Amino acid sequence: MFDTELEKLEERLHEVLATCRQLREENHSLRERHEQLASERASLIQKNELVRTRVEAMVSRLKSMEQTTS
Repeated sequence: MFDTELEKLEERLHEVLATCRQLREENHSLRERHEQLASERASLIQKNELVRTRVEAMVSRLKSMEQTTS
């Protein structure tokens, strides 16, 4: 009876270790993905700011051209 309980405990321990290993790998993967998305977000924010600046400059030029032709 003691051997059976010990075998069950050993089996359960292997399951817990496998789950820990799987969670560690998943956590690592999620951290990498988070870093990738944060970098992509920063890049998109920078591009958005550049486009906004260009659009504002175009609007200013158009307003200036409109004023000189009026």
